[in-house]
Formats: sequence, C-alpha cells, structure tokens
Amino acid sequence: MAVKVETEQMLAAKFEGIFPHLDERQRRLLMGAEARALGHGGIRAVARAAGVAENTVSRGVSDLDAGEEPLGRTRRPGGGRKRLADLDPGLRPALLALVEPDERGDPMSPLRWTTKSTRTLAGELTRQGHRVGADTVADLLRAEGFSLQANAKTIEGKQHPDRDAQFHYINGQVKEHQGTGDPVVSVDTKKKELVGPFANAGRQWRPKGEPVATRTHDFPDSELGKAVPYGVYDVAANAGWVNVGTDHDTAAFAVESIRRWWNTIGADEYPQATRLLITADAGGSNGYRTRAWKAELAALAVQTGLEITVCHFPPGTSKWNKVEHRLFSHITLNWRGRPLTSHDVIVQTIAATTTRTGLRVHAALDTSTYDTGIRVSDRQHDALPLTRHDWHGEWNYTLRPEAYEHVNTTPDPFDQPSPDLAWLHHPALTGLPPHEWDTLLTTLLALHDHQRETRLDKRRGHRPRLTGPGTGRRPVLTLADRLIAAILHQRLAVPQVAVAALFSVRPETINRHLREIRQLLTQAGRTIQPSPQRLATLNDLYALAAAEGIAIPQKIKTAR
Repeated sequence: MAVKVETEQMLAAKFEGIFPHLDERQRRLLMGAEARALGHGGIRAVARAAGVAENTVSRGVSDLDAGEEPLGRTRRPGGGRKRLADLDPGLRPALLALVEPDERGDPMSPLRWTTKSTRTLAGELTRQGHRVGADTVADLLRAEGFSLQANAKTIEGKQHPDRDAQFHYINGQVKEHQGTGDPVVSVDTKKKELVGPFANAGRQWRPKGEPVATRTHDFPDSELGKAVPYGVYDVAANAGWVNVGTDHDTAAFAVESIRRWWNTIGADEYPQATRLLITADAGGSNGYRTRAWKAELAALAVQTGLEITVCHFPPGTSKWNKVEHRLFSHITLNWRGRPLTSHDVIVQTIAATTTRTGLRVHAALDTSTYDTGIRVSDRQHDALPLTRHDWHGEWNYTLRPEAYEHVNTTPDPFDQPSPDLAWLHHPALTGLPPHEWDTLLTTLLALHDHQRETRLDKRRGHRPRLTGPGTGRRPVLTLADRLIAAILHQRLAVPQVAVAALFSVRPETINRHLREIRQLLTQAGRTIQPSPQRLATLNDLYALAAAEGIAIPQKIKTAR
C-alpha cells in the first residue's frame, strides 16, 4: 500500500512538471503509457495522480494500442462541442433585446424594471426557449462589447450661464483677501452620522475572523441620536475646525460653528485681520436664500468686529467647495470601517485626522439646542447691515460690523408668552383662570427644565457642562407659547397648520412642541379638556377673540 502511494505521488510530481508543455492528446498519450507500464490497476493510479477521469486514461491506452500517426493538432477539424450561439441562432438577438437601454428596449419587457444580472438574464432566456446558463450569458455579453458599469455622475443639470464667471469671481476674492493677510474659510455641513454600534463603510486591519460586531439595522439610537459635523476649513493654513453638533443643522448652528472657530483659533492666527471671507454652498443651512444665515452672520460681524464677505458657489457645484475634498474626504477615510459608538469617539477620530500635506484638524462637541422653523421678517432682513456686490448680489454680499436695529433680541421670559402672542393668554381662550394658569405653568416649567438637563447630560456623556444653565440660543417659542399652542389645538381644535401660521413657525416645529407639552402634561397628571366650540380656521379664532373683547395686535393679518 505504501509503495502504491509513493508511485502515485511520483507520477503526480512528473505530471505537474510536464503537463503544461503538452497539448490535450499528448497528455492523454503520456498517461496511457504510464498506465500500461504499471500494469493491473495502472489506469486508476494514473487517473488519481493526474486528477482526471479514468475514462481519459483509458482513451490514452487505446490511442497507443491503435498506433495512429500524430495528427499535428489536438482535435480533428470540426471536433469539439459546438457553441450555444451557433446551435441556437436566435439566442444572441434575444439576449441583445433584453439588455437594450431602457429608452430603446421593449417597454413591456419583463426585465425592464429589474436588475439585469447574468443569472436573471439566463432565467428569462430559458423561459423564452433558449436554454442557457449565466456563464454563457456573460461570455456572449463580453463578445458584444458589454461590461459591468456603475452609474456615472456626469449630468449636472441646467447650468447657470454665469457659473464659470462666478468661479473666477470667487477666485479673485480669495486672492484679494489673502493678499492683505485676511482669513479665507470654506464651510459646509458633513453628512449626518448615526451614533452607536452601527456599521460604517470601509475596512480596517483586525485579527482574522474577528470583525467588529455592529447592529444589523440602522435605526437611530433614541439616546445617542445623530452627530452633525460642521466643518470650517482655513484655506491658507490648511487647517480644519469641525463643530460636532447633537441637535439640528440650522443657520444658527452654522454660524455658531464659525464663531467657535474664530474664538478658538482664528483670532490667534489672524490678530491683525479686519475682514473674513467665507465660501459656501448655495443651499443648506448656509444657503444664499437663507435669511437666518445672514442675520446670524450680522450678529457675528458685530461681535468680532470683522467685515464678513460671503461668496456662494453656483447651484449644483458644491463638490468644488474646498472643505469637501480637503477636509471631509480625509475624515471619512480616517474612520472607515470603524463604528462611531459615541460622540466622544467621533470628536477624537476627527481630531486625529492628518494628511501628508500637513492638514491639521481640531474638533469640539456642541451640545447646544438649535430650534428649527425660525423666521426672519422683512423688517429684520432690511435692517441688516448688508451690502450686495455688483456681481450677482444674491451670491456675493458683505455684512458690515455695524450696530443695527434688532427685533426682539432680548430673550422673552420662558414662563411668559411672547409679547405679540400675549392676547392668546386670555381665560376665554385657555379656559384657565389666572391662578390655575400660573400653577400649571410653574409645574410644567420645573418638569421641562429637569427633562432638558437630563437629555443634555446624556449627550455630554455625563461630563460636566462647560456653560452655565440657561445659556445658548433663545428658543423660538417660550414654554408659555407652547402651552397656548397645545390649548388652541386640543381645546379649540385649531388645525396644526393654522397654529403654525399663527406662531410664524413650521408645522413640524408645532408638532414637536405639541408632543413635548403632552408628555409634560401627562407627567403632571393634567389634561386639556376639549371645548364645545370648535375653530376650523384662524378667522374663526379672531372672531371668537373679538366677541370676547380681546384686543388683537394690529400687525396680525387675518387669513384669506
């Protein structure tokens, strides 16, 4: 038995060395010669050593016994199995009809709205009577000049006629500011990231068979939420500042990120600066149509004493913004394949991002809340110290560091209605006498403050807060405003859309505040009892107020 094994091993080594130099018939004859030399059991031993079928070795023995002259080729002319495309002339046209571009293909084709994989195509061709496998389909497609291709992002949509000219204008502004030693920054918001043990694209080196375990579904964590990285890239210094927010991506958050960059880094790097140039996208929280963005920048200009110029890239050209490919792309590469399990991990990973060209990145966590649905009135916008440039003033403008007329800049007491909404605080509308109103509001205020501090403490990872309680941006609606909104909706059945219009916020903001008030009322053990009187429109509300002798501010316009 041992001799037999050694013989097979010897034959296997011989075949491995000589087979690559022989054609099919020559290999068959060699195996036949070896089998005949071994005698009984030789065919099986040779077949096992060569890794072929015993029938192949037997054919080699037969060819030797026949004593035929060498053919000079492997097969006789016309030998071998015919190709399916030759046996079935209709196969190739049927396949091409299935893979025609949708615009030219049959609109009734069963594959028009499915992924055209080779397996799917083979199945459809078989159903049509052309028996074929996926590998043959792939060979036919390659022979016809087809290949696997992904989508190509080359259609940029309708281009503005002044697109290139705006690029030249931005370039001129950058050179002019850098020539005088003034800072130039590129800003934008990076894609929001889920915080928690979620899968992250990319791979990293780990012990074999020990991948990082992540959740199977990407449902946001109710406690950790999402991270909103806002980047400020200093073009001249090749340095980035990333403000990682935990709330909404609003204009106030965008400007606060720039403010933090200036207070932390910018003021020290550019002590003699009198101007700041910001290049930004055309949309988003820092879009050229966003009034709140300009109003917040006006406040920043007054606080820093800088003349702030903003140049927006034309619509559809955000990929040319330097913060995208000089900062965000490197951050994405740095955390590829790594779950972003906490806000601290995100901040530390961003801060550790470097490049061979010397990129430096600073990152900080921003746990402040930023309300959505903020409206800037025409009077507020017109009062801004804003100068539009002669070239496309909607894209290029400068905010001067001048004091201007602020409208309602002093925060309203959180337990009192906003001045222009105080008329809604009438017992005839709320159904609550003054003392009951005050008692309920005091209870809700205590519950709200406790709930808010608990939520912020979780976002900070139970670290000590860096700012005092009550600091941060003034909320759009006070707690009293939110309670009034809930009473109007639940007691008088005023639709949420009408309530949102009355409070000059988005319906989404009202919906969120109503949900929060309901939770607070449940905790306080209170309910809002519906009134027999139901109001369908704001005009019905104004009519009820007039009937009760409630004075309505003149600036309120009745609904049409």
